[in-house]
Parts: sequence; structure tokens; C-alpha cells
Amino acid sequence: MESEAPTATELEAHPVVRAAFAAAWADSFPDDPALRHEEGGFVYYNPTNADVAVRRVLPGRKDELRLPAPPVLQNYYVVATFHTHPNPSSEGWIPDPSPEDREGAYETGVPWFVVTEFDVFVAGPERRVGGLNGPSGYPQ
Repeated sequence: MESEAPTATELEAHPVVRAAFAAAWADSFPDDPALRHEEGGFVYYNPTNADVAVRRVLPGRKDELRLPAPPVLQNYYVVATFHTHPNPSSEGWIPDPSPEDREGAYETGVPWFVVTEFDVFVAGPERRVGGLNGPSGYPQ
């Protein structure tokens, strides 16, 4: 069994993760000022078969998404989180990961992806801290 988690770069290129980013972006209604809100969830990895899975969380508010304790998926480890920043820079919003995003990524020990109008940004460690050992949720 592999003990090292995939890197943020590897996860970002994975078709399951890319599809989750696209779906979360569409579901966050970036073009509708009245309905615009953050969406996101968790990215999981199964080291036995190299499977990647995604679980979404409840929709957030215009500028906030709560990421509760990740649900446990048997034989999977949380290797990243993701969420959208759907508010446009043309209205003065900053699309980059916020200070809270950066702090949260290092506190949880997994990369945090932020999907924006321009690109996907990543904050935090390059991969899950401590490898695929310990708890299946956040490693820290």
C-alpha cells in the first residue's frame, strides 16, 4: 500500500477533481449577484486502488463556506478540500485564497483549492501532511 498522498498538482489534474471543481463553480451561480454563494467539499484518496472520490458539503453564503469535520469514507483519506470564490474581482472581491483559507489549510494539514473566475489556486501544504497514516480525516 502506498503511504504518500497525491500532490496538489496531481489532484488538480485528476478528472474526478476537475469535474468537482466545474460542478461546484456552476452551482455557486457566479453570474447571478442575487444567488451567488460558495460551494465546495472534500477530496479523498484510497491508497489500495488509487481511487479519488469527492464529497460536497452544504452550500455556503455569498462569501463563506463552512467545512465541517470530513465524513469518514472507509479505506479513504482526506487529501484536500475545495471551495469556490464566485464573487467577481470587477466588484472589488479578491479571488485569491483568503488569510483564513491559508491558515485553515496549514491547520488541517491538507491542500485547500480555491476555484475562481480566473483559475484554481491552492493554499497550504503541497500534499497531505504525514502521508496516508493516522486518521482518515484531517491528519492534524
